[in-house]
Amino acid sequence: MMPPSLYENRRRLLKVNLAAASLFLPLPYAQVWAQSEGAMKLLRLPKLALVMGNSNYKNAPALGNPGNDANAIADVLRQSGFEVTMKLDATRDDMAAAMRAHVQTLAARKAVGLFYFAGHGLQLAWRNYLVPVDAAIRKLDDIQTACVDLTSLIEGINKASNPMNLVILDACRENPFGDIRVENRGLSQIDAPHSTLLAYATAPGNVASDGHGVNGLYTENLLREMRVQDAKIEDVFKRVRLNVRRRTNGQQIPWESTSLEEDFWFVPPAELKKVSDAEAAREFEAELAIWESIKEATAPAPIEEYLRRYPSGRFSELAQLRLDQVLARQGEKKVRVISSVENPYSKGTVVANTNRKVGDTYTIREVDLYTKIENRTFTKTIIEITDTEVIYRGGGRTDLLGNPLRTPWGAPSTGPQIWGVEYAVGKRWTSRHRQTNPKGVPVEVELAVRVVKRERITVPAGTFDAFVLEMKGYAQGSGINTNVERRLWTAPDQIRDLIALEVVERGLKGLVQTSFRQELVSYNQS
Repeated sequence: MMPPSLYENRRRLLKVNLAAASLFLPLPYAQVWAQSEGAMKLLRLPKLALVMGNSNYKNAPALGNPGNDANAIADVLRQSGFEVTMKLDATRDDMAAAMRAHVQTLAARKAVGLFYFAGHGLQLAWRNYLVPVDAAIRKLDDIQTACVDLTSLIEGINKASNPMNLVILDACRENPFGDIRVENRGLSQIDAPHSTLLAYATAPGNVASDGHGVNGLYTENLLREMRVQDAKIEDVFKRVRLNVRRRTNGQQIPWESTSLEEDFWFVPPAELKKVSDAEAAREFEAELAIWESIKEATAPAPIEEYLRRYPSGRFSELAQLRLDQVLARQGEKKVRVISSVENPYSKGTVVANTNRKVGDTYTIREVDLYTKIENRTFTKTIIEITDTEVIYRGGGRTDLLGNPLRTPWGAPSTGPQIWGVEYAVGKRWTSRHRQTNPKGVPVEVELAVRVVKRERITVPAGTFDAFVLEMKGYAQGSGINTNVERRLWTAPDQIRDLIALEVVERGLKGLVQTSFRQELVSYNQS
């Protein structure tokens, strides 16, 4: 039992921190209602699109599909309620003027904005340039004066302060000016500005083909998914990514950067309504049953079916890892995002290193988050690795990403989705799992996870360039209704465990029930 003086000191510290910290969350139903209200506001706003397709280049190879792609995208957008401005085979002056007018109108009307470009594009010094049909480029310096800098559009929509923007670039083709050597192929990675989703036809630093049908492969799939009713905007692009990846055997994988905070639909649901706890529980049971049936699949089809049905599901990160494993065994050599610390416009993309080894150890210290009193120090040692699990001395189990399959007190868990496959600022996903608490009471835990930033952090084990994940949600069970907030620091390409973790859980009246910080003290990994 805590001595009275320490107990009173802890109560005083908690009162101070309650006033200062933003750790108290709204109740689950309040959170759902707020999200629906935000989505409703977006749907009621005017929607403006600028669509460009450049095919007939004067000084570069002509392209077969951009004109068709732009026309088809414009048609779907009009059906979705967008006012569309179209530019085909535009010169540099035409492109620049249209982009300026688009930004000015967004600022004036505070509309939802969309910009689509199909044509040639290239990068120089980490900046992306869209190529007009009249561009004549004989040396690198000509790129800046002959092409349109995408940064001007990004900066413009950021200053416009309109509620939401989509920027879609089907421009990741081979350098059309073969005599001019650019440092990297395709387009450079850019982090999306506030309330924006930025989409490329393939991963930064890679190229996509123009396609052989009426539409390019990327836009062909985008057109189909945009027409699906009830498909949230991020789910549209996740399905496109999966479809294009499979069609190209991993050689073209679309990429997105997002900072969206509200849901949006091209074809919205007939009615936006709050999902009751009972409905949410039934939906989770159905998804869990499917995941349990396919999580050890050795063929891609059932995993793909799950990902198409639940592109932002409670197990979608885990399913993505399993699909990666299965396809790698079948010989897929998928492209990777070309990411660099030298890029001033992005915090980069990192793929989790899941190459854990028997004998890897991680020593972690846990302290009370407010009093700084040490609770315990413990060491995790890997003693066995299966195709789907990592087993630690003492009985602890995780999946290959590090998500616990057994609680610290030995109870089984359906597996939270806290650790992801790929990390980039703005990425978000959802976790829901079931476990029993130390008293044996069944508890459902749901968390919204977002990668909020990248920063350097120093802990006893050293200094690391880490991604910071924020998790907000709740735990519910018989007599239990707790708001949960966690903050996790991870360097997934360097350390296959946590760098630091902070956890705060509060009851309905804001009383702190759990608060601690864990830090990596030392590690030994192969």
